[in-house]
This record gives sequence, C-alpha cells and structure tokens, in this order.
Amino acid sequence: MNGRPADLAEVAAIRALAPESGGAELLVCPPATLLLEAARLCAGSPVKVGAQDCHPGECGAHTGDISAEMLKDAGASYVIVGHSERRSEHAESDALVRAKATAGFRAWLDVILCVGETQAERAAGAALSRVAAQLEASLPHRAPAERLVVAYEPVWAIGTGVTPTRGDVAEMHTFVRRELERHFPGAGRQIRILYGGSVKPANAAELLSLDNVDGALVGGASLRAAEFMAIAEVCRWRPEA
Repeated sequence: MNGRPADLAEVAAIRALAPESGGAELLVCPPATLLLEAARLCAGSPVKVGAQDCHPGECGAHTGDISAEMLKDAGASYVIVGHSERRSEHAESDALVRAKATAGFRAWLDVILCVGETQAERAAGAALSRVAAQLEASLPHRAPAERLVVAYEPVWAIGTGVTPTRGDVAEMHTFVRRELERHFPGAGRQIRILYGGSVKPANAAELLSLDNVDGALVGGASLRAAEFMAIAEVCRWRPEA
C-alpha cells in the first residue's frame, strides 16, 4: 500500500535504467490505482508490470475487488497471490490462494505464488512441513508450469531487517525445488523460485548466488529506483543471466 501518482517517477526511472540491468527480467507490481499508468510507462520496454492480488471470480457483485481479467486489461502480465500479508492480515486460506492462482492462469497472467513460515513455525521445527503444506494446497491442479513462479517469504524476516542465514535460504529453496519437481515431473526444474525477505542492495549478491535462488521478490527496496536497480545489477554477474 505504497505509491501515488508522483511516485510513477520511480517507475519511469526503472524503465530508463532497464538496459543496464544485466539481462535480469524486471517486474514492477504497483498498487491497482497506478497499474494502468505504470503499464503505459513501461510499454515497449523490458520492464513488465504486475498486480499485487486478484479476486477469484471473473466478474460479479464483489464490491472493492478486482478480477484477474480486469488486471490483464489494465496492462498486467503477472499477479502475486498468497503474499504473507494477505494470508495474515486477511486470513486468506490456501484454498482461496489456489482459487486466485487459478483465476490468474485463466486470465493468461503469469502467477507468483508466495509461501513461507512464521517465526513460531520455524522455532517449532515445522518450517519445511509448513511450506510443503502450502504448496500442496495452494497450487492449482494442472497449473501451467511455464507460467508459474514461486516466491519463498520467511515471514519472520519481512520488514524486520533480519535476514536468514545462507544455510536457511539454501535449505528451503532446495526443498521447494524438490517439491516442485514432485508436483511437475520434467518441468519443475525450470520453475523460478524467488527469495523475498528484506532483500536489499547490501545482501542481494549473497542471496542470489545460492543454488535455486532464481531471483528476488523485493519489498521496501523497490520503492526507490536506485535501490531496485542495484539489486537487478547483481544479475549481471550470474552465469545464467
């Protein structure tokens, strides 16, 4: 819930700097009020625009909600579903997240599906089992693997300034990769897994150097083009970029 019209200048700056991103795929997900203008700003550039959430239905009496089809019409190419803040602040269940992901695929949007454990779940030794359960219940049946991205969010690291150790991240991303290969035989290896948890320029290189960390879901650092692009610049040094 950040961004007003004046902040579109940051989106314009990201577009201007995109050729220097080292080949990283760049995606900006503004609030719905700015989606149309952001899409216009980024048209014809390497920068894609996505939405932060969607309603499962295509249309109907759902005051205040926005369907995936509406987002597509406004210029979105991606939609985020199951973000930790939606799960915690709006009590979104795995079943609802699955319905939203299904809606995103229905509207021909690529879907970024978020999973992650709380501090209590990690302290109880249930981090892996919690993420496995989220994937099992949130992934739509017969989801198109080529249009799916998974983002791992350690809920306890978001906005706290605390970053999991390299071992924590590597363990979880390796585990998520195995789960995706189980769910999508032959295709799970190609699904991108993003890390999202207090990613900033100072730690991006360390995080993005880990196996099975294919990119970043950037929060606060995305509000300023210079910080966002400093993270994207890290991809210049990745062999697969």
